Amino acid sequence: MLKDLCILNGTSGDEKPVRQYIINEIKDYCEYEIDSLGSIIAYKKGKKTADKKIMLCAHMDEVGFIITDIDENGMLSFAPVGGIDPRITYDRAVEINGIKGVIGLPPVHLISDEEKKKAPDFKHLRIDIGANNREEAEKFVSLGDYAYFVSEYYEYGEGYVKSKALDDRIGCMLLIELIKSDLEYNTYFCFNVQEEVGLRGSTCTSYQVQSDISVILESTTAADLCGVTGSERVCVLGDGPVISFMDGRTVYDSELYNLARNTADENNIKSQTKTAIAGGNDAGAIQISGKGSRVLAISLPCRYIHSGSSVVKKSDIEETRRLLKALLPRLYD
Repeated sequence: MLKDLCILNGTSGDEKPVRQYIINEIKDYCEYEIDSLGSIIAYKKGKKTADKKIMLCAHMDEVGFIITDIDENGMLSFAPVGGIDPRITYDRAVEINGIKGVIGLPPVHLISDEEKKKAPDFKHLRIDIGANNREEAEKFVSLGDYAYFVSEYYEYGEGYVKSKALDDRIGCMLLIELIKSDLEYNTYFCFNVQEEVGLRGSTCTSYQVQSDISVILESTTAADLCGVTGSERVCVLGDGPVISFMDGRTVYDSELYNLARNTADENNIKSQTKTAIAGGNDAGAIQISGKGSRVLAISLPCRYIHSGSSVVKKSDIEETRRLLKALLPRLYD
């Protein structure tokens, strides 16, 4: 399922293929509706009805690009959709409306030593789709079309997975699995749109659901690379799900944070926390929507996040499954 989800294209505002896949997977297991922005709000009946309203969330969208101009030579100007470092886009293959292209920049032989020290920004990059002129390019591409990393999904090494869109198709997969399982209590599930451009989908779904407790399933930045030590590693692949106490958008509920960490310890489940206050996720909107909600984030450590070659470890996914199974019933206590 993770491979199926990751190879789908669905950046912010263009999530339809991902949404339809998820609906096909969950439609026989729950009630659901699609809100005005395109998010899915699902309601799964459990064995019991609780006094608390619990909501689990993941976002469907991924980072990508949008076409902003076509020059007389048929080259495409573009802008990022979501937070993408332009340095990771050089010479990358992309896809637009089924047409392949390459992100190009001037060759190293033709730039000065001073220019080599600076990373070109997006306004200096172009997508080459092999068109000879603007008229030819316009047969295949229009302004406002989306472009995506061309990225193969594969497993390598000892349990590593490489793909685009692991942020946050992992969370979507885990929600689907929970919806298909037998739950102890009635639970809401939200598959949100447009997280990567300002937590927009979750702002709407959380206002509608008005949950007492919200659990956000995400991917988060791992910097466990050669030469990076101590707290600068942030989190580490293979050390289990990341339970956050604070990030750039949210101060998490301390009781829920402690409950999640203690639940992991008591069940011999690997877990870790972030050693840097950075980034953010849908919790930032959910926490302050409507009457407010207590929030908890459980994230998969992910190397090279927001790129076409993100990497996670399968053992972390399994540990997250175990944690969710042990934790969810305790949220209703």
